[in-house]
Amino acid sequence: MKLNLSDLNNNGWGEITLPKYNIGAIRENTRVNPTWLHFGAGNIFRGFISSLQDSLLNAGIESTGIIAADTFDFEIIDRIFTEHDNLTLNVSLMADGSVKSEVLASVCEALKADSSDKNYMERFRQIATEPSLQMISFTITEKGYAVKNTQGELMPVVKEDIANGPGKSKHAMSFVAGLLYERYKAGRLPVALVSMDNCSHNGEKLRSSVMTIANGWLKAGHVDTGFIDYISDESVVAFPWSMIDKITPRPSEKVQKMLEDMGMEDIAPIITSKKTFIAPFVNAEQPQYLVIEDSFPNGRPALEKAGVYLTDRDTVNKTERMKVTTCLNPLHTALAVYGCMLGYTLICEEMKDAELTKLVNRLGYVEGLPVVTDPGIISPKEFIDEVVKKRLPNPFMPDAPQRIATDTSQKVGIRFGETIKSYAALGKTNELKAIPLAIAGWLRYLLGVDDNGEPIEISADPLKDELCSKLAGIELGKPESYTGQLKDILSNETIFGSNLCVLGMDKLIEEIFVKEISGKGAVRATLKEYLD
Repeated sequence: MKLNLSDLNNNGWGEITLPKYNIGAIRENTRVNPTWLHFGAGNIFRGFISSLQDSLLNAGIESTGIIAADTFDFEIIDRIFTEHDNLTLNVSLMADGSVKSEVLASVCEALKADSSDKNYMERFRQIATEPSLQMISFTITEKGYAVKNTQGELMPVVKEDIANGPGKSKHAMSFVAGLLYERYKAGRLPVALVSMDNCSHNGEKLRSSVMTIANGWLKAGHVDTGFIDYISDESVVAFPWSMIDKITPRPSEKVQKMLEDMGMEDIAPIITSKKTFIAPFVNAEQPQYLVIEDSFPNGRPALEKAGVYLTDRDTVNKTERMKVTTCLNPLHTALAVYGCMLGYTLICEEMKDAELTKLVNRLGYVEGLPVVTDPGIISPKEFIDEVVKKRLPNPFMPDAPQRIATDTSQKVGIRFGETIKSYAALGKTNELKAIPLAIAGWLRYLLGVDDNGEPIEISADPLKDELCSKLAGIELGKPESYTGQLKDILSNETIFGSNLCVLGMDKLIEEIFVKEISGKGAVRATLKEYLD
């Protein structure tokens, strides 16, 4: 059995659920009357976002699918979407070991956002100028919205895009701004641009980047002030905020074998030239949350009937703060850095570790919940219960601490910094123990040596070289080699959101760090000491 349209008519799919709707009719209707264009054709989109529309199609609630596009890795379009007729095999991994498998067909087209390809560009122009288009959504990671470097200067590619004007863009934000320009020229048609990426105030980031490009074009004489007025009016062009939560790790060999045992062929994962690890199937946990600000000037799919929370911006912000600052992401980061040092390759295995479970429990329940932001639509206590008792320990989720440790310098400010601010406002930073442990653990991890004294690869991070250079001279087994190298990092408000030295947290973090470099096994010993 192969994942393609012709094989859907065969009878060998067994327990794999197939689409109930007429795929051909939906695709034709989507071609003529596109309603939803999505950028970022990776796993979170395929295993979560597209499944939402698929459920609405199965229920007969919607009559159009999604047009998927990728701005970064065109091989995904050729080798995953085109190769398999835009179908996805979605595998939900339950905590009890059972699986739910279904074929998703809600993606009706897959396009390359390649401004050098005239055919693709003409199709994008057609889509952008259709009055039926309601939403352009995104899962391109937080990096995808960045148009400036760490010094606040425009990236070279963005400068080039601004100089060249609409229609010749290489950067994702320039490309999208170009589509909005087409929509503006077609009669100031309304639309919502919805970031569904896992980053704080994602709608604001998206809007700011698009406006930067547009204002650059205005200054260069490529567009008129009417275009700026158009995208500045959120009653016409909206940038709703959202909160997304679902773990979609790399494709698992175990899941691949299970599917092959069920008779599936040609579903092996691939690694693209841009190092995207992807497969015709997506394996993901069952729990999922999507909260979106209900701001859609041209209407929207009935996403609330697929389990999406549609609400106001303040509630979205509160839900995001709950997840990112207290109930999930801080726990993930702590497990990531300590898991790498203690030799773990799976998050679920870490949850069998006595010290690490104590660490996440203290982070979440003891230090997080007292200052949590309650969004009102989701119970923080129930959310963290699900995280600690079901999601993180799920033995069938092949998620790795090495993946989660990526870009930690970009995350600690929100994941730990906001709770630190809350405790600082109460004058209680001295009560924090798990957060100092997590921060010290991250800095110890940046030495690139595990708890056995063996070298480990530090996950990618834009500040890796800078931070590692500040730790120069520190050696495992020589606590005396620490001579205050952390001060410069701990005082960096850009990283942590506060000056931890001013708050008086530096002493405990330094104390923990020095103990963790005292020799082999010191990381484990220090966790035991501070978590007893």
